[in-house]
Amino acid sequence: MTTSITRSSNHSRTLTLVHIAMFAALMAIGANISSFLIVGGVPITLQTFFAVLAGILLGKRLGAAAMIVYAAIGLAGVPVFAKFSGGMDTLISPTFGFILSYIFTAFAAGWIAEKMPSKKGFIFAALAATAINYVFGTNWMYAAYKLWFAAPEGFTYGMAWAWMAVPLPKDVLLAVFAGLFGFRMQPIIKKYLP
Repeated sequence: MTTSITRSSNHSRTLTLVHIAMFAALMAIGANISSFLIVGGVPITLQTFFAVLAGILLGKRLGAAAMIVYAAIGLAGVPVFAKFSGGMDTLISPTFGFILSYIFTAFAAGWIAEKMPSKKGFIFAALAATAINYVFGTNWMYAAYKLWFAAPEGFTYGMAWAWMAVPLPKDVLLAVFAGLFGFRMQPIIKKYLP
């Protein structure tokens, strides 16, 4: 009896680690799948989509853990961030705020989806989490350009938000898709999570 409980517990832990690693890998793919499209200082990526999906499917705790693993891998020097970058110098990059925000994005998406377990609730969770990503990341980018990074000529707070207007329609559509997809997939994924 004890052996089967231990095996079940080990199996559950292994699946949890696999899910976390899978979403860290999806973030790396999403960061670089369209890394050659850059508007202003902002690369157009699929990271927000995968961060939202991690929170919705894995839950707030494991979704945030997957984003922490992704950030740690990149900061350790593996080129998993946008434009195939990585390393500790990313900490002072204007776009590091977005990388950091993925942790909060996944947590918020998971938390709201847990509180509102309906199709509309999942879509709302995805949109709210995307908004958190935009607010945190854009404000970090503005501060970075103003305080420690060389700002483009005539750079303003409005310009930072104007840059974000380009990927916004894509991210809103992907957020809605993440909410719908997450709602359909969550009953299946729940079977394999603790």
